[in-house]
Amino acid sequence: MVKPLEGILPVYKPAGFTSHDVVAKMRRILKMKRIGHTGTLDPQVTGVLPLCLGRATRIVEYMQELPKEYLATLRLGLSTDTEDLTGAVIERAEEPVQVTEEQVLEVLNQFKGTISQVPPMYSAVKVDGKRLYELAREGKTVERKSREVTIYEIELTGIEMHGDTTDISFRALCSKGTYIRTLCVDIGRELGYPSTMVQLERTISAGITADRCLRFEDVEQHMAAGTLAEVLISVDDAVDYMPAHKVPEDNTKGALQGQKLSARLLEPPVEQPGLLRLYAQDGTFLGIFERDEHKPTVRAVKVFLPE
Repeated sequence: MVKPLEGILPVYKPAGFTSHDVVAKMRRILKMKRIGHTGTLDPQVTGVLPLCLGRATRIVEYMQELPKEYLATLRLGLSTDTEDLTGAVIERAEEPVQVTEEQVLEVLNQFKGTISQVPPMYSAVKVDGKRLYELAREGKTVERKSREVTIYEIELTGIEMHGDTTDISFRALCSKGTYIRTLCVDIGRELGYPSTMVQLERTISAGITADRCLRFEDVEQHMAAGTLAEVLISVDDAVDYMPAHKVPEDNTKGALQGQKLSARLLEPPVEQPGLLRLYAQDGTFLGIFERDEHKPTVRAVKVFLPE
């Protein structure tokens, strides 16, 4: 019997596909249904889209916690109703754009750290049970609650003038839930101009870089050669930001059955509360466990029974 595929398939999403389209395509290529992605990308956006195969779908939420990196370009001098070039132009600058590199660097630095963002109307956020983009398509605008996100790093990568407009390119490392489109608009506002996003590539997601990703044709070739399992990222490697511990052999069965373990029993002992990866003495991954915040005990969160 052929062992079912399990692990993370790092796909590079091309423009013109929704994240759902990519999942549907991979289901056809891999001939399996249990596939989930770790963070939606708009159709025109390219870049890293990790897909979880088989039991790996159970760790999607933990992969999404990791920072994401983007390469973006915004255009000063015009704004659109979607905050990117797919929308209709709603405002243009009255004068040709004039900004210096020093001004741009000063504004970009203002966005480092924790900032507040209002989700764009063309987004998947739900208000009263309806997605914002559905309301936007009906011509409606509703009040949205601001949310806090974190910009860990932001770096200017280019300035290019195009007649009356100017394109600014930058790299941003940010927390989940950050809207780069909105960041582009907010940067433009601070510079004193209407602006919109013209290009976006996600270069890191869930700790996976773009250079590790496979194109559609790569996946098809691996499937034809029977080598796809060799390029998958294992479940435990996908969450390697969690500390790793081993359980004594006598306690392995109990751990897999959901019994609480003494935090002092594990190797090394678990001192801090939080999530951890648990392994058997032979190195077999047993699952994601958690040390209690108030007691020196460890309990199972996501068990992966050895196959």
